[in-house]
Amino acid sequence: MAGVSSESLATALTALEAKLPTASLQLAKELFGILGMVDSSAGLRRALTDPSRNGDEKSALVRQLVGGKVSADAAEIAGGLASLRWATARDIGDALETLAATVVISVAENKSAVSASGITGLEELENDLFSFNQAVASSHEVQRALSETQASAAAKSAFAEKLVPAASEEAKVLIRQAVTEPRGIKPTRLVERFAELAAKRQQRWIATVNVTRPLTQTQLARLQAGLNAMYGRELKINVNVDPALIGGIRVQVGDEVLDASVLTRLGELQRQLAG
Repeated sequence: MAGVSSESLATALTALEAKLPTASLQLAKELFGILGMVDSSAGLRRALTDPSRNGDEKSALVRQLVGGKVSADAAEIAGGLASLRWATARDIGDALETLAATVVISVAENKSAVSASGITGLEELENDLFSFNQAVASSHEVQRALSETQASAAAKSAFAEKLVPAASEEAKVLIRQAVTEPRGIKPTRLVERFAELAAKRQQRWIATVNVTRPLTQTQLARLQAGLNAMYGRELKINVNVDPALIGGIRVQVGDEVLDASVLTRLGELQRQLAG
């Protein structure tokens, strides 16, 4: 996904953040259900990606289709997604799949964030997804069973859950989606994609700090307290000593970079002089 579709997905994910602290697996299941509706109708996909239709019109179409069948939050999320611009008919389905998976991942994150770092729940989810893929990869019979076109969705779901009986409910929701609605790719590849989304979410809990010299315990404690207060969560801090910075500090949390290094300021000064 690139260009306008990538920008639209980023917008939708930003809007979704407001709902994630209280999101439930039911919301994710509803979004996956709407995805099934979109995937089953080429006409609907064309209507939702038609550049001649305005965003409000496309949003109203989705809300009309799902109204009374899903929660208000699910209808709002799907309607908001439809109001954005998409380069291809496939892209809006991919985006909806990403939003639904992000809700599941957030539920796993929130389970442990109540008393500790949300990174714990995300690690557990990733481990469960990895265990499933390992179980599939280890047996050609299992692979054939999951690709059997005559098998019902319920049968595939039940079979998949037997491969990882101790997996969390969050992992099972994603695994069931992958084996019943792989959307043209191998179920294991879709599970990998879900795991990649969880790993990216995990980066929100990790602060990578580059400094020119080792920090004292007092400095580290102050840095930890400051970053925790700034981001509103208990971050895991990884400190790297990088003399190339010359001075100052560089902090990265997820996609956000806080840079106060001398090297960066010199680079900015050079750009100003060149301009």
